[in-house]
Amino acid sequence: MRHPSRAAKALLAAAVLPLALTACASATGTSSSSATATKPKDPNAGLLTGAQLKKALAPASFFAAGFAVDPSNARDSGSMYVEPSSAPAAKPDCTLLGGTNWIAVTGDSGVSFAQNDYVSKNTSEDIAQQVDTYRGTSAATVLANLKKVIAGCADYSDPDSHTKVKVAGSDTSGLGDGAYTITLTNSDWANGTTLIAVRAGTDLVTVMSTDGKDNGAATAKKLADRIVTSLKGEHAHA
Repeated sequence: MRHPSRAAKALLAAAVLPLALTACASATGTSSSSATATKPKDPNAGLLTGAQLKKALAPASFFAAGFAVDPSNARDSGSMYVEPSSAPAAKPDCTLLGGTNWIAVTGDSGVSFAQNDYVSKNTSEDIAQQVDTYRGTSAATVLANLKKVIAGCADYSDPDSHTKVKVAGSDTSGLGDGAYTITLTNSDWANGTTLIAVRAGTDLVTVMSTDGKDNGAATAKKLADRIVTSLKGEHAHA
């Protein structure tokens, strides 16, 4: 039997070594790839988009005859999310409570929103609805911040009439995971305004109503409850 020479053995060993190194490198690369394949957690996972929140707003059929949506106040954040922010002012601008987007008085913003506003052509009464979505426990924080703001907003000057608007706030039971009601009154107004903020998980429902002779309270509560119920359905189908 003929045995390979030392030179042949050396050449054979040299040829095998690169193959072994290649196999080792391949195995190492596969392990590294697996380790880096884990995706970071999506901070918006499970949160509703503006397009979904829009579906939870009360439809035109909810409102009494004579009320019609104001196109200039109907908007939402669509199918994308935005970066949230928190910039509470040292001294809140209490006049913001007189607007449809009155929750802006806290200086906080969420990742998505939807809103619209219905006005009566016969009486000029106004009913606004809005939902903002926040990450984690931020919705509860915003509700707590609202209470702090109202504690420092006992009254403010109405920008239009320059008369004093009195502000009163109180916790409200029976709505969502926590609710707060604010009543605005002015001796020059025919009727006051009721604002209600309701937390429903990561969503914060805010409504405004001047409808009715009770400062808009009954309509505001009915509307807030309607939106909270609709949000449960949207989350169930998301």
